Amino acid sequence: MSKRFNLREFQQGVLDRLQAQAAGGGNRASTLGVQVGNELWLVEMSEISEVLSAPPLTRVPLTKPWYCGVANVRGNLYSIVDLAVFNGGAAIPLEGQSRVLLIGQKFAFNAGLLVSRVLGLRNATDWQSSEQDGEVRLQDAEGQKWHKLEMAQLLNKPEFLQIGA
Repeated sequence: MSKRFNLREFQQGVLDRLQAQAAGGGNRASTLGVQVGNELWLVEMSEISEVLSAPPLTRVPLTKPWYCGVANVRGNLYSIVDLAVFNGGAAIPLEGQSRVLLIGQKFAFNAGLLVSRVLGLRNATDWQSSEQDGEVRLQDAEGQKWHKLEMAQLLNKPEFLQIGA
């Protein structure tokens, strides 16, 4: 009888190994690069629990345009937010390369962020950093501008918590 494969345990194991490498010193990548509309963003791997293709959504009436709806992910309900629309941009189509970043369990928030596409791990330790209006911005070696997604700040914004139109 073959051993049952558990995707969640596998992903958590990969995340744990990445975090252990980052904590062990050296220039290890601990941030995930994503594209949100036309903007590039970095999110700490420790702040997300999973990256998945956009699941089927149940729309919720009388909500803000950036609130995509509710998704059932392995028996748990998650609120899905279009990060591009939340930031004032155009809606991200729920097809192709779009992905949902499930917010890490340490925040005790069943929510996911819809992004245009995942660009892979990035090591931003040597990038130029600046702060504008409380937001961290970075510039990579090629001169591309990146925003740093501070999950705790996002989750504490009153407008993020008020989904009603």
